[in-house]
Amino acid sequence: MKVISLTRLLVGFTLLLAQLSLGARADEQYFPLQSYRVGPYAAAGSGFFGGFIDYLQLINQRDGGVNGVKLTWDECETQYEVERGVECYKRQKSKPGVAAWNPLSVGIAYAMIDDVTRDKTPLITIDHGRTDSTDGRVFPYVFPLLLNPYSETSGIIKFIGTRLGGLDKLQGKKIVVLYHGSPYGKETIPIFELLAKKYGFEVQQIEVPHPGNEQQSQWLTIRRAKPDYVVLRGFGVMNPVALKTAQKVGYPADHIIGNVWSNSEEDVIPAGNAAKGYIALTTQASGSVYPVVKEIIDKVYGAGKGNLQDRKRIGSVYHNLGIVNGILNVEAIRIAQQKFGHRTLTGDEIRWGFEHLQLDPARVEVLGAKGLFHSINVTCEDHEGQGRVTFQQWDGSQWKVISDWISPDWALLRPIIEKSASAYAKENNITPRNCQAEN
Repeated sequence: MKVISLTRLLVGFTLLLAQLSLGARADEQYFPLQSYRVGPYAAAGSGFFGGFIDYLQLINQRDGGVNGVKLTWDECETQYEVERGVECYKRQKSKPGVAAWNPLSVGIAYAMIDDVTRDKTPLITIDHGRTDSTDGRVFPYVFPLLLNPYSETSGIIKFIGTRLGGLDKLQGKKIVVLYHGSPYGKETIPIFELLAKKYGFEVQQIEVPHPGNEQQSQWLTIRRAKPDYVVLRGFGVMNPVALKTAQKVGYPADHIIGNVWSNSEEDVIPAGNAAKGYIALTTQASGSVYPVVKEIIDKVYGAGKGNLQDRKRIGSVYHNLGIVNGILNVEAIRIAQQKFGHRTLTGDEIRWGFEHLQLDPARVEVLGAKGLFHSINVTCEDHEGQGRVTFQQWDGSQWKVISDWISPDWALLRPIIEKSASAYAKENNITPRNCQAEN
């Protein structure tokens, strides 16, 4: 009898421990980070994921998580390679409470679309990714937040138009696009051709093979072409090499317009004097003057929990992008909790949160990010959130914003996006959602 009672007691105690363990896990929301801190694109990965983690740390330390739900994460090194990214996905997805995936890699993101759709977990491709995934009716779990490649291209052409005195002044001008030899670099080839026809400028598009260490022949071609502007769609080492080679052939840096992955301190500082005057597009400002960045310095780095080893990188372009990405992920959880409860959410519930991620300038200010980024308004139909961009110029020591916020030409772009998404849906036997019915 005593043995049976003792056995029952041990069983009951074991069950209690299991319940307590499950309860602890139930109050956690997990971020699997497919990061890259080594390889040719390590500067982007370490800065971005450093900023992302710093913001998650801030929320845990300052607020105790999101309405009592602690944020957790771990990293799986991908080296920016698709195969490694997929391996990380398979390894990390088994952990409970997955919130969203944030690989910061076009190749890895493309490879994950079918899996996240099947597993019903959001895939965040901030400032990059598959353009037609903007149409949430066809891609319910993919979110190219802030900017997709087509709206980026439209913003660049609009900006060049303002530099010339108006979009009508693009007529007869010559623009060269120097692009990274990857799916990311090639995605905008058709949209540049379309915009060239619309505005009457000549476009010449030149590929630079990965990783971009040698560009002499490309820039000699550019020198012969004598373009009015060069658009740089680079990444990693390709960018400083482009700026230094441009200087060698005599092409002015202030007529080179970099895209969103050619806009960091790591792109210009290695180029030295060759980068002075260079202009690049951005979705968020650099610098540590913003309240949210100051809080991270005070509360996270002050407590010895900051993620960046080099504190000089705090407030850099990639670090601030990571912080903004953290804000968007956390606010999606917060919004979803308002509907589903203050608890660990499923991936599908967090998807709903992303589809209702509406942060106007007033809310952005409350979050301590006024001036860091403009706003975002995600809907079922629009998984990007309106695509506003601004432009910054390198003065030799820091970036300075030189434009207002520019919106893309949605009247031109949206039909193209919908046509591509519709074709994808047909190829993959997908029935697009009725967003009006869902709302």
